[in-house]
Amino acid sequence: MPEKKAPYLDTWLRRTRRQLAVSGRLRQLALLLSRREGGEPIDWERELSAVLLGDAVPTLDLVTLIDASLAIPAPHRAGPFTPDLF
Repeated sequence: MPEKKAPYLDTWLRRTRRQLAVSGRLRQLALLLSRREGGEPIDWERELSAVLLGDAVPTLDLVTLIDASLAIPAPHRAGPFTPDLF
């Protein structure tokens, strides 16, 4: 009996594939992860490709690393605007 994937993993894979579909983005992520976590960029690129193709199941640590690397920082918001009264 084939192993059943968790629904959140399918959703995560679809979202991550979309984010990495941009030309050069996979290579950029591989380079970033190699600098941050060690290892060669080509090895990271192979691992990421295997995950995206469904040939490998990512660990929770890898999912977290990828999400943290792809996250767009929220813009800094100042406090609520208070107009001058005078």
